[in-house]
Amino acid sequence: MATTITALGHAAFQVETGGKTILIDPFLTGNPLATVTADSIAADAILVTHGHSDHVGDTVEIAKRTKAVVVSNYEIVSWLQEQGVPNAHPMHIGGSHAFDFGTVKLTIAHHGSVLPDGTNGGNPTGIILKTEDGNIYFAGDTGLFLDMQLIGEENLAVAVLPIGDNFTMGPDDAVKATKLLKPTTVIPHHYDTWPLIAQDTAAWAKMTAAETSATPVVLGVGETHTL
Repeated sequence: MATTITALGHAAFQVETGGKTILIDPFLTGNPLATVTADSIAADAILVTHGHSDHVGDTVEIAKRTKAVVVSNYEIVSWLQEQGVPNAHPMHIGGSHAFDFGTVKLTIAHHGSVLPDGTNGGNPTGIILKTEDGNIYFAGDTGLFLDMQLIGEENLAVAVLPIGDNFTMGPDDAVKATKLLKPTTVIPHHYDTWPLIAQDTAAWAKMTAAETSATPVVLGVGETHTL
């Protein structure tokens, strides 16, 4: 089966690859865009980019119920284990590890990472998920940074970039990021959840198509892109 990416709202995604279900930043409860619930969604693995509540989201509840392996930086994994998460794998920036669902590599991201209870969540990260059908870069929450040019050397099939502005890069910087990353496809995230980060995705897509070599794909909640 081909690898698919399904938008769950805000910065949450579901990846299906090799018969495994992987959740990225599963913020569902309290997410005004979410149409699935934490007590019903399946997961074999959960990847968490940073400690903010709109990204850690329902990780603890889902991981306890499904026994999914949770992958994140060392500080976040340590905190999750204190919350009773039974299966977690710590990593850190620059490191890679091969799992049964694919290889994960953590990258830098320019943002914060304080956990919901105020605990230090270490450094925020982006995630490169390497699958049999191609490499997917989840930038997480970040501003533009020049080292995206190095991430672009990872032969990216898809880059998932924030465009909401205010807390992350906005549409203009996302286009600059796409030029550095050179993915085949670019998908926006972290927009329209609340009025403060509302964006015109049609305008972003038009700009991306005109100024980069990537194909922009705007996924509505529940919509899927196939690699």
